[in-house]
Amino acid sequence: MATNENKPKYSFKIPHTFVIMFTIIVLAAIFTWIIPAGQYDRVENPTTHKVTVVPGSFKFIESTPVGFFSTFVAVQKGMVDAAPIIFFIFIVYASFYIVIKTGTLNNAIAHAIRKMKGKEQLMIPISMYIFGLAGAIFGMFEETFGFIPILVSLAIALGYDALVGMCMVSFGVAMGFAAAFMNPFTIGVAQGIANLPLFSGLGFRIVSFLVFETLAVWWTMRYASKIKKNPAASLVKDIDYSAFKLNQDDLNAKFTGRQMVILGIVGLTIVMLVYGVLKLGWYIDELAGLFLIMGIVCGLIGGFTPSKIAEYFIEGCKDMVFGAFAVGLGRGILMVMNQGHITDTVVFALSQPLSLFPKWVAAEGMLFVQTLINFLIPSGSGQAAVTMPIMAPLSDVLHITRQTAVLAFQYGDGFSNVFWPTTLLPVICSIAKIPLDRWWKFFTPFFFLIFIVQMIFIAVAVAINLGPF
Repeated sequence: MATNENKPKYSFKIPHTFVIMFTIIVLAAIFTWIIPAGQYDRVENPTTHKVTVVPGSFKFIESTPVGFFSTFVAVQKGMVDAAPIIFFIFIVYASFYIVIKTGTLNNAIAHAIRKMKGKEQLMIPISMYIFGLAGAIFGMFEETFGFIPILVSLAIALGYDALVGMCMVSFGVAMGFAAAFMNPFTIGVAQGIANLPLFSGLGFRIVSFLVFETLAVWWTMRYASKIKKNPAASLVKDIDYSAFKLNQDDLNAKFTGRQMVILGIVGLTIVMLVYGVLKLGWYIDELAGLFLIMGIVCGLIGGFTPSKIAEYFIEGCKDMVFGAFAVGLGRGILMVMNQGHITDTVVFALSQPLSLFPKWVAAEGMLFVQTLINFLIPSGSGQAAVTMPIMAPLSDVLHITRQTAVLAFQYGDGFSNVFWPTTLLPVICSIAKIPLDRWWKFFTPFFFLIFIVQMIFIAVAVAINLGPF
């Protein structure tokens, strides 16, 4: 007689990220045969040169379904369309990789550990609030990729794990980006489309930032404290992070004068980044050039020959192949939907029911809709260009302030950036060597918690008629 012990055990395992994303591309192609094609008229703002949709202009058009072969072609098209982001990721990470190879960052971490002895846990909230402010004020996100290996090494050296290190950078900056009070790439664009004064509603957003960033710090420290007491509780305990570990010699290593100069170059680069973005209108092309200069200069100061710098640059790029291709696959989903002309149809279908509900329900519906749309359009400015021309006039009809509509867009676009697989989440996890399913296990309960908090803030915004209008 067969016993239960002899029965084969089956356990569900989340497929590879590329399998998930290509499956979504296939589903998007199937939907182009089912969902009617439609589009909004678009117009270019003569001042900002940004293209936005014309409210009330949606119309159904002749169907353009995506066929079998075109579905596979969409992968290549997505890679090409996302090329600026993909090569930005390669250049930024590879440039930081050169800095890492000089030993500067490891020795700086060891120096910080010695200085913070007995108070190591404070480094978690300090780093998260710093990166959170960078996201909230400057709209930093991708620019922090180079810091992930540094903080992962620091977290492991402090007795935590790679997940804590990733949180110290990416969780912190993501919450700041989502609950920002001066982010030019989300709030600035959305308020411009809604004809609101730039960065109006600042006080409300500062309170929002403090609440969400503090919740993220609490969630991270709660997990960090648990695995400090019991390393077996780590969600990534079975993964080899030897490449990130600092041995005893590393921890005792002297932080040399040459390395102080290199660290100063890195700091100057960050200052130039902030100045360039805020004052000179720099974007990813200029920032990639800036980081490339940083990597070359730091490599030369570190004593590397030009050929050695090139070798390390290629090594850094190899580490980013997974993340870069994930970005291209994510863009492939949008390419299929655009080719089938169903993107605007989906946005139209999601926005129309909102007009049937009371204003407070409709406002919460805006948040839900924007969160779903971020799965399809993970670009903050791109999502604003498509949705805000629809949501702003709709908020007028519903007697909801336009500021509340912008807040719903901001939350919906931002917080799901570290939840949906079509965003930059696979890149972040790739750098930190954390499987996507482990991140979801850590973050998903928190995501639902903060969604409730988002709904509370939206309800308050409706109740106080958050303005000026």
